[in-house]
Amino acid sequence: MEISHESEEEEWWIYRGTGIPHSGISDLPAPPAWRSFGDTSGQPLLPLPSQEHSSGATNRRLGRVRQAAAYQADKAEVQLVNLALHLRRPLLITGKPGVGKSTLAYAVAHELRLGPVLRWPITSRSALRDGLYAYDAIGRLHDAGIRGDSKGLEEPKIGRYLRLGPLGTALLPWRHPRVLLIDEIDKSDVDLPNDLLNVFEEGEFEIPELSRLGSGNQEVMTADPARVANVEGGIVRCAEFPFVILTSNAEREFPKAFLRRCVRLEVQPPDAARLAAMVAAHLGEAPEAESARADLITEFLRRQREEGANLANDQLLNALLMAERGLWSHKSGRDVIQNMLLRSLGDS
Repeated sequence: MEISHESEEEEWWIYRGTGIPHSGISDLPAPPAWRSFGDTSGQPLLPLPSQEHSSGATNRRLGRVRQAAAYQADKAEVQLVNLALHLRRPLLITGKPGVGKSTLAYAVAHELRLGPVLRWPITSRSALRDGLYAYDAIGRLHDAGIRGDSKGLEEPKIGRYLRLGPLGTALLPWRHPRVLLIDEIDKSDVDLPNDLLNVFEEGEFEIPELSRLGSGNQEVMTADPARVANVEGGIVRCAEFPFVILTSNAEREFPKAFLRRCVRLEVQPPDAARLAAMVAAHLGEAPEAESARADLITEFLRRQREEGANLANDQLLNALLMAERGLWSHKSGRDVIQNMLLRSLGDS
């Protein structure tokens, strides 16, 4: 007998895909023994930062909060997000550019009230250390030289020169899991996926610059603006494995050892209903533009399905923005939108 949507949600779904914030993360069962990370009894757990503590760069992203709230996850996406939450495994999302892979991370953080998303954008030069922490050795030497020339000045603590990266910050002992977005992992050097495996398996990492000092707390900066954290004995260890989303444009293959440690989701291009919700999240409700929006969404999908055009969602947003500024009201303007803004990414 087929299980109804509602009964599945009641039984094991933590993330429901509704976009309505709730405290369901408190109902997440304990991790399996093989995904439990150390004894945190007696250790103060960190409260999640609020969304207001997001960086200005995040806040400037067009419609980010509204987009997260309006994101319409389908049943397969909801199921796989929940599998990753229950199993404490990374979620590897593949799909064409512009289909909303990274938006899912913001949608989960918004609905489960998990604070601002920690984002690590990957390039061909990215290394594991970049995600864990940065140490400003030159700045420390410079300051030490100044203090050496000035008697009576106290040497600053080393933590002043250490900043945890997005991955390092996600692995702090938070009361609830942080959301970490590792964006476009397929752009990385060939070694990065394998380098991530040990951190994902152990849920901790060492900062040698601190561990050399022996036991005791050292205060370091974090990837959250204006927030610091204490690191004991140079070891950063999570209490709850972060909810990790890795996005890929399917431009390369990954090692099997990496793949078997991930929950895998392939995102399909959105249909008309999901595109309309995305447009409303970015551009707001506009009854007077409803007809133009419907026409452009239909044309966008037609070009994808019938012509095989490689189009990204942000091209549709650009087209709609200019349509609502008057270009859709005359033929020459419509030609500009269709031939320039909705031009396939594969066209030379």
